Amino acid sequence: WLPQLDAYLCDLKESQIRDGLHCFGESPSGRLRRDTLLSLVRIPRGDGHGQHASLLRALAQDLGLDFDPLGGEPAEPWSGPRPDCLQALSDEPWRSRGDTRERLELLALQLIEQPESSAPGSASTEVLNELRGHIAPLLDSCGTAEMNGLLAALQGRFVPPGPSGAPSRGRLDVLPTGRNFYSVDVRHLPTPTAWRIGVQSAERLLERHLQDEGEHLQRLGLSVWGTATMRTGGDDIAQALALLGVRPVWQPGSQRVERIEVLPLEQLGRPRVDVTLRVSGFFRDAFANLIRLFDAAVQAVAELDEPEELNPLSARVWQETLAHQDQGLDPVEARRQAGWRIFGAKPGAYGAGIQNAVEERLWQTRADLAEVYLNWGGYAYGQGAEGLPARAQFADRLQQLQAVLHNQDNREHDILDSNDYYQFQGGMLAAVETLRGAKAASYFGDSSTPDNPRIRTLKEELGRVVRARAVNPKWIAGMQRHGYKGAFELAATVDYLFGFDATSELVDDHQYALLADAYLLDRDTRDFIQQHNPGALQDMLERLLEAQQRGLWQQPGEYRAALENLLLDTEES
Repeated sequence: WLPQLDAYLCDLKESQIRDGLHCFGESPSGRLRRDTLLSLVRIPRGDGHGQHASLLRALAQDLGLDFDPLGGEPAEPWSGPRPDCLQALSDEPWRSRGDTRERLELLALQLIEQPESSAPGSASTEVLNELRGHIAPLLDSCGTAEMNGLLAALQGRFVPPGPSGAPSRGRLDVLPTGRNFYSVDVRHLPTPTAWRIGVQSAERLLERHLQDEGEHLQRLGLSVWGTATMRTGGDDIAQALALLGVRPVWQPGSQRVERIEVLPLEQLGRPRVDVTLRVSGFFRDAFANLIRLFDAAVQAVAELDEPEELNPLSARVWQETLAHQDQGLDPVEARRQAGWRIFGAKPGAYGAGIQNAVEERLWQTRADLAEVYLNWGGYAYGQGAEGLPARAQFADRLQQLQAVLHNQDNREHDILDSNDYYQFQGGMLAAVETLRGAKAASYFGDSSTPDNPRIRTLKEELGRVVRARAVNPKWIAGMQRHGYKGAFELAATVDYLFGFDATSELVDDHQYALLADAYLLDRDTRDFIQQHNPGALQDMLERLLEAQQRGLWQQPGEYRAALENLLLDTEES
């Protein structure tokens, strides 16, 4: 277990978290500027070569380290060279690949912070020249550009357009901020790059499930959001297509997606996966073409004459078609309903409906939240359906699921940053458990490093975010720079962790204790919250006590009395 512990600690150390909140009209300065610049050149950009290479990879190349700092297992023992320039950066033990990467990051920070420092070789020099001559000026101009853009808009003047995306994922063309951003040409989605990432992440999901469960994954539920699709060019849809065993075909020249091609089983080398999508309202509105594309893929796979164990989608569709006919539906309508694999909120509605139930305490059991999820998302899309009521069909799909997946494409956010994460993935897990009487496997895809997508269990991801960000003193200190809003972010983190436990039951007692210690039982942090947002302090206390009362925080021990006393104090003050 020592190598596993070492790998876990390396993963925590390498986690990129936000340091405070963005203030409109201000560019980062000092340490924040240095750290932001490193986040922009940590992974490759463009073609990934020359000036667009990863700074960490360039440094490794110049120092003759012969390894990829963005890939591999961080706990793997390090047997390569130990250059003096890296030795001098830290007195910590140097035992693993993760330790080597940490030293490369320290060297990169030093080179960014000290422009007079010389890089160890030509590869890193080329990247640093690009950073100093192009990337840094773009970042420095963001504050002024934001204010100028706002003033121009208020005066009715032209605001220059600019693309949208995640700069920490290689999209430096979105800088400077402050422009009138536009989305993507939906006809190009999924892009060839998204397809490559989608195939990789699909393969790693299948490997992880086979490793965990000892059997091939056959039926998966996947949440797909429009914002992520805009940022990535369609990673999630590409992954879903890859799992089905089909691929997009692009027109030569224009690179528009013109059709899908079914891959033969001999080429695929594995069973196909029956994928059910729960799409967001924004995805429904903005990417109707992708709904049609995925639906076409589903119907093509359903028509294949293949063994049930290799094509569970086809087998299920025809079983349900016959069942619908027995219930009195005509064959065409029976086949149409059996083929529905895309569900979402009714036209004009958004979200998953669970947030209000959790925040207002309008539930008694997990089955109540499952009911909300089913009612809110039980509308079918595809095969001519544009939001037809289909709660029963949605429930049938969920009842068959073996696993539930949600993906995250950047490190600018995490699963405790928004209620949507627990509403969509947690809600689906609650529905599956309620319908089938057993939990489904839950996975979280991380493609923040596009060259090395990773699959964790949802429980692992929750643990990582709690340790790396939520109770990290650096993150808490960053929030304390922002007064009322900073205290609000602390309270929101507690709410979202509670929401995940309410829907999935994957939060451990010690994670509640960690948040209580960091936010409420630490006097300095508690005083900060009390001073700037006393309502947030009361909300956190009430939420943690609610977790105890509902049996989510099962053995609070002395924490119960401590939190109750604090709540009494806040109510009396």
